[in-house]
Amino acid sequence: MPTEAPALITASALAKDLGVSDARVKKAIKDLELAPAAKKGCCSFYDSEAILKLKAFLK
Repeated sequence: MPTEAPALITASALAKDLGVSDARVKKAIKDLELAPAAKKGCCSFYDSEAILKLKAFLK
């Protein structure tokens, strides 16, 4: 049975979900010094652990 891949999301998709600007999320990523879980081309994808940290930081 294959295991499910962890949910990954981009900074702009997370910003849309949270209802904040892309710039605010990207600044939070920089302030928290979060590294992306995966990269595809120039797009960075963040895992659920990073998403939880960002949500807590942005509240």
